[in-house]
Amino acid sequence: MISNPVAQPPLIAIIGCDGSGKSTVSEELLVWAKGYGPAATAHLGKQLGNTGRSIASLPLVGKFLGRFIQRKASTVRKSRTTNKAPDTFPAIVMYAFTLKRLRRFRRMLALRDKGLIIITDRYPQLDIPSAFDSTDMSVTAQGNRFVNWLAQREQAAFEWMTSYRPDLVIRLNVDVDTAFARKPDHRREALKRKIEYVPQFTFNGAPIAEIDAAQPLPEVLAAAKAALTQTLTEHGYERSQDPIIF
Repeated sequence: MISNPVAQPPLIAIIGCDGSGKSTVSEELLVWAKGYGPAATAHLGKQLGNTGRSIASLPLVGKFLGRFIQRKASTVRKSRTTNKAPDTFPAIVMYAFTLKRLRRFRRMLALRDKGLIIITDRYPQLDIPSAFDSTDMSVTAQGNRFVNWLAQREQAAFEWMTSYRPDLVIRLNVDVDTAFARKPDHRREALKRKIEYVPQFTFNGAPIAEIDAAQPLPEVLAAAKAALTQTLTEHGYERSQDPIIF
């Protein structure tokens, strides 16, 4: 229930390395938020890993295609270190994921415009280009004009998305041992690298609630709910007895 709403409904972003519990926390916070008003969740990640694993599970050619996508994505990321633009096909593949993310972001904004509190799993960032939830291509890399144009379009898309500053970022911090125990199908070195990136994201100065996600789940959820409650209260929301189902 809203007693004295402030501007648009709050936008809450949950970020952290794989294995930090983002999906679990976002699901629980959605239920909690609905005690204050209509709410919805949105996944704003690239979902490249999930797509690759889904394709890899297909019969016959699945493993080949899954490895192919991952390999092409890797060539795009490596191109940043050489300042040489990636080949055309992998650049198109990665830009397709950007378009997919843009659609989800616009859908999220449309729900917010309808008056829904938004809880996001991940959020785009430009603090560290090429890190997760950021751009893959460099606008300064040397290459053909079409690939450079795709890189510029990708950069513009992320500049637009990151211009929407979350009202609260819930940052789930976790150590590599815990993350790997929860995500044994991921590469340990990749998880370690992501964990090092997470504290460096600022999200345009958005308020950030730091939570130790290695704690038992009840403690993590209690801290996350407390941070969410404070933000909702500041936006004029009051908790009703029963969640508002939407």
